Amino acid sequence: MNILLVEDEKSLGESIVAYLTKSGYHCEWANSFNSASEKTWSYEYDCVVVDITLPDGNGLEVIERLKSIKSKSGIIIISAKNAIEDRIKGLDIGADDYITKPFDLAELNARIRALIRRRSFDAQNEIVFNEICVSPYDRTVTVNDQNLTLTKKEFDLLIFFISNQNRVVTKESIAEHLWGDNMDMADSFDFIYSHLKNLRKKIQEKGGEDYVQTVYGVGYKFTKN
Repeated sequence: MNILLVEDEKSLGESIVAYLTKSGYHCEWANSFNSASEKTWSYEYDCVVVDITLPDGNGLEVIERLKSIKSKSGIIIISAKNAIEDRIKGLDIGADDYITKPFDLAELNARIRALIRRRSFDAQNEIVFNEICVSPYDRTVTVNDQNLTLTKKEFDLLIFFISNQNRVVTKESIAEHLWGDNMDMADSFDFIYSHLKNLRKKIQEKGGEDYVQTVYGVGYKFTKN
């Protein structure tokens, strides 16, 4: 997933880029309005995280530019707590979400994940991956036209894999997806292994293939190959 961060504060920008990169995203950084304009004009991003206050312009203008070129990027506003009017205007002109400073990086990551999932899947009544069919609205799954009973964690894990198919996802990113800000409560990744083992077993019991490849020392890859 390609992320563009538009933020002029150096220390915050470096922290966000490092965190999102570690979480498995390809993250680019624009520290000015002009730089953001050039990047959004030349490239398409899955999500643009934009600070409203920039040294040479306004983040709202970045959002307006994205909308004028009919960009499909999801947009999250970063704003100060007292910038209520700007947040409202940003949402009115097309932003999807906002987060106020100061914020936890895990929360920003969760907002990005949720936004990308919504934009990827909400327009679809069904998501089909070979013999696996997922209905996001009523959270049901079938394998070879047979109903599959999954726990909430198993369903979330399956959606996470399908939305990140053909790319390596780290154990840390899976843990954060399943547990969010509470991931630190787990003292190991044993809970991932448990959910993953159960998910694979249930799919195979319905005659489905095992699409999860272990990438030793890193995480997993969900792929048809």
